[in-house]
Amino acid sequence: MSVEIGNETDYDIALREVEELTAHVLERMGIHPAAEVYVRFASEEAMSELHVEWMDLPGPTDVMSFPMDELRPGDTDAEGTLGDIVICPAVAAEQAQRAGHTLHDEVLLLTVHGLLHLMGYDHGEPAEKEEMFGLQRHLLLTWFSEREPGRTSVPEPTED
Repeated sequence: MSVEIGNETDYDIALREVEELTAHVLERMGIHPAAEVYVRFASEEAMSELHVEWMDLPGPTDVMSFPMDELRPGDTDAEGTLGDIVICPAVAAEQAQRAGHTLHDEVLLLTVHGLLHLMGYDHGEPAEKEEMFGLQRHLLLTWFSEREPGRTSVPEPTED
């Protein structure tokens, strides 16, 4: 698995943990071991530009996903580039504060969320949201259980 991480902000992000979580999610979802993914941490200004360019919406958002080769869970024969995820730590920090958890936990939540979008999951409809958010919770729980035995809670997404 090729996981590339970049931090273009002044925020102190645990990049190694983001990389490990990304590898965990891709493995659990059955993505080909040679798949490539890039996770970028961007400023509010950079995220605002992406948000306008790709979604025609003003201001920064928390996470955006840019799928490439349409790799899907369980398709272990498909090699390629899964895509890029862009996370804005400034927005993530605000969301973490509202949700009552740490920026670190919010970044991990957004990483899983962005990865699931790269794999074709969405949350526009209630059934899609239930599936995606349930899977997101499961993936975070399995990852945390390996690192923090006894941890039974994961960060929950904030409502927009």
